Order: sequence, then C-alpha cells, then structure tokens
Amino acid sequence: MIVERQVDAEHGSSIAEQLSRDLRAAFPGISGFSRRNIFYMREFYLLYRDDARVQPLVAQIGWSHNLVILQRCKDALEREFYIRMTRKFGWSKNVLIHQIGNQSYEKSLLGQTNFDQALTPGLRAQAKLAVKDEYTFDFLELAEKHGEQELERALIGKIENFLRAMGGMFAFMGSQYRLEVDGDEYWRWLPSN
Repeated sequence: MIVERQVDAEHGSSIAEQLSRDLRAAFPGISGFSRRNIFYMREFYLLYRDDARVQPLVAQIGWSHNLVILQRCKDALEREFYIRMTRKFGWSKNVLIHQIGNQSYEKSLLGQTNFDQALTPGLRAQAKLAVKDEYTFDFLELAEKHGEQELERALIGKIENFLRAMGGMFAFMGSQYRLEVDGDEYWRWLPSN
C-alpha cells in the first residue's frame, strides 16, 4: 500500500505515519508498528517482492534477523547467504551480527576453489593450506600470545557460545576425548583445578 500510494517522499512519509497510528490503534499492546518499522517493511517488500527464490526463506527467520540482514548486507547474494545460514544453523541475532562482522560470506567465497580439478594431488594440499580460513577466537579475549592449554580452557569455559559462533557443525564430547587415527590412539587430559 505504501509503495503504491507513494508519489513523493513527503506523501510516502505521511502514509507511513498514518499507517503506523492505525496499526497501533488496531493492535494495542503489540509493538513493532513504529513509523521507522513501517519504512523497513516497505524496504523489505521492495527488496524481495520479485525474488521468488528468497521469498519463502525470509519468512522462516525472525523479523529482527531480517532487519540485521537488510541493514548490513547490500548485495543480494550476501543477503541470501545469511538468510540461509541463519535458517540452517538457528543463529541468534547476536551470532548473526558476529558472522556478518566476521565476514563469513566473503570467507565462504574464498573457500570455494577448483583445486581438486586443476591441481595435482601434491600441489592440491599446499594450495588448500595457503588459502585456509583461520578461525577467529577474538570472543575468548586471550592475550595475543597464548598457549594451547589457555586456548583450550577458554574454549571449554565458553563452549556454548563457541559452538554457536562456529555455525553449529561441531559437538562437545568432553574436555578430552579419545581419537584413533590410522590405528594410533590419542588422549590428553586437562589437569584438575
């Protein structure tokens, strides 16, 4: 309605203001009908009205998530990436903001290579290591130089936040876990505090 009736910015502004008042009167006690939110709804409609592929996805994540993506992502493919990842991994709003700030979309593009088709097996491993994404542990607030045990203790202390930030593709099995690689067994126990 706003898009159809909007002739110029002043007129559109008065339509949004009136619609905001009407909705708040019709639904007392329900928030989310501010003039600014009405304009976000308008922008949201304009952005996705002709995108049949993304339209069903935006309805599957929360409005606050959609607003974060709307405000922070200017590219259509970037928006689609964060919508899909939020839906797939159940990211909270704060995790979504962290992922956007951490440039997860850009890093996912860097991780897409043709190494398997273009390189010999010997060069393939070297090339993958050269472009390997480094994990960001800034949320642990460790000193710039830290040891493995400090990193491990900090991770265990914040394991739930860590798993969310990594995208939900990891599981916490315990502070140490038995691994078997090519018949060799590996264990390491933390000293008790």
